[in-house]
Amino acid sequence: MYQLEQPIYFYLLFAIAALVVLFLWVTLWKKRMQKRFSNSKSLKRLSPNRSFFKSMLKVLVLSLAIACLTIALVNPKIGTKIETVKREGVDVVFALDVSKSMLAEDIAPNRIDKSKQLVTQIINSLAGDRIGIIGYAGSAFPQVPITTDFSSAKLFLSSMNTDMVSSQGTAITQAIEMAQTYYNDEDQANRVLFLISDGEDHEGNAVEIAEEAIKLGIRIFTIGVGTKQGGPIPIKKNGILQYYKRDQHNEQVITRLDDETLIEIAEVGNGEYIDGTNTKEVVETVTAILNGMDKKEFESKQFTDFKDQFQWFLAGGLFLLLLDILFLERKTNWLKKLNLFNED
Repeated sequence: MYQLEQPIYFYLLFAIAALVVLFLWVTLWKKRMQKRFSNSKSLKRLSPNRSFFKSMLKVLVLSLAIACLTIALVNPKIGTKIETVKREGVDVVFALDVSKSMLAEDIAPNRIDKSKQLVTQIINSLAGDRIGIIGYAGSAFPQVPITTDFSSAKLFLSSMNTDMVSSQGTAITQAIEMAQTYYNDEDQANRVLFLISDGEDHEGNAVEIAEEAIKLGIRIFTIGVGTKQGGPIPIKKNGILQYYKRDQHNEQVITRLDDETLIEIAEVGNGEYIDGTNTKEVVETVTAILNGMDKKEFESKQFTDFKDQFQWFLAGGLFLLLLDILFLERKTNWLKKLNLFNED
């Protein structure tokens, strides 16, 4: 297990790209200027020991030095001690709709990104709870099993998209059924499922499945993402709009929030419907719901002691900087004899 203390410093790696571009520009500029005064044969006579490959090597070494110093600033830490920690919390499962209708931009930036923002902020507000994540469209799939590792859960959450399931639709029924397999603690009194969706259910029997979930002690809360006015479904490639989705009659599809279905599922599931428009209000509502539940104490193993590793990268960076200074751009005699790069 590792931690990154200051990941924001990874932006300094862009300096490597800038260095390479600058090196190429200077090299081309030098060649243009040299051609004004002399030809290649004359230049070889004037500077016989000049090595282009040594210059490339210096840039490579400097780039590696920047990379090492950047990682040193980020300060990766490695877990060295595992302890059993007692927690009190609730088992919370998030079922996230990843169907194509979630690409609609009637809520900024679009429905699926808004849903991921909501789940991320909710996770940030949790304390001793355990969480799991399910994705669903035409079928449901497990994304993150029940865990206390919030960092990993958020990492997997960020990678979720509408291309994860080939079959389209909104299988709310399968999502609820899969959630029932997530709660592996029979003594857990409070089991919570949050369905985040625009409510378009193409199976139609989600209410019946919600009734079965209640018998297993699972309370279902629904979060509606989208608007009643709705919007078209943009199909993009590399962030560029290609077209809007059309039906079999070649008419533009307009997808709308079906909050009635979500309200009905929540009522049957002994939960409540939450409007997902305002992130802050959603987080406050969810926090109030979970705080009002009885917490179960359980044990989990986690790293409690982390040791800094920046010193290794700092030493490597300083060594590479020293090496770069000692490197000369002229040819080395023994390398010149080997003629590795056919420079003669």
